[in-house]
Amino acid sequence: MSNQKHVAVVTGAASGIGKATVLALARKGVHVCALDIDREGGSRLEEHAEAKGSIEYFHVDLESRDSVLKAAAEVLAKHPNIDIIVNTAGWDRIQPFVDNTTEFIDKVLSINLIGPVLLTKALLPSMIAANRGKIVNVASDAGRVGSMGETVYAAAKGGVIAFTKSLARETSRYQVHVNCICPGPTDTPLFHAQPDKLKEALVKAIPFRRLAKPEETANAILFFAGAESDYVTAQVLSVSGGLTMAG
Repeated sequence: MSNQKHVAVVTGAASGIGKATVLALARKGVHVCALDIDREGGSRLEEHAEAKGSIEYFHVDLESRDSVLKAAAEVLAKHPNIDIIVNTAGWDRIQPFVDNTTEFIDKVLSINLIGPVLLTKALLPSMIAANRGKIVNVASDAGRVGSMGETVYAAAKGGVIAFTKSLARETSRYQVHVNCICPGPTDTPLFHAQPDKLKEALVKAIPFRRLAKPEETANAILFFAGAESDYVTAQVLSVSGGLTMAG
């Protein structure tokens, strides 16, 4: 990834794991198209491009299919050849499934599954034409083993895992690698928005007895995005401090 010509697209780029991934890729010399709904956060992110690479913000609202397609078109207009796609954006709120409203379900599915699928579909032809590419989807261990109070979120992230495996089968002939990261509880704004008792219980349940740092998950993403994983596809890697011990 030391080649300045490499272009990455990262969603959820303005905070948390997405921000850590954007900065890590830029340090590797990659030009990063940082997609996020947060215009202020995205603009501030551009100021951090002090490393070898560069960062360019694009607005996207993953709840809106039109916004996703518009963002993809804007990226491709400036950068026709995409080398890396990292679908990092995610959103959820802890609540019993029976209390989920239709609007809540739509939002969770759009941000965590439908938006990433549509964005990937729009950008994938560039990779197929170039006969190369790395796609890294960020799911969750909730999608592997379930999570109480996160039923729709777990369903969406389980869908991301299945999407990863199936897309890897379709794109391997084009030398496009598709892999998936499943973070556990991580020190991000999304985690800190949860109730204090839940946060305390989750930390106690982690064998390492601490939250993951966003940079630690970004390191795993960089492995799948880089040359070190050139013979790896359709894999799901938990970065959760041993929380689930999923096989």
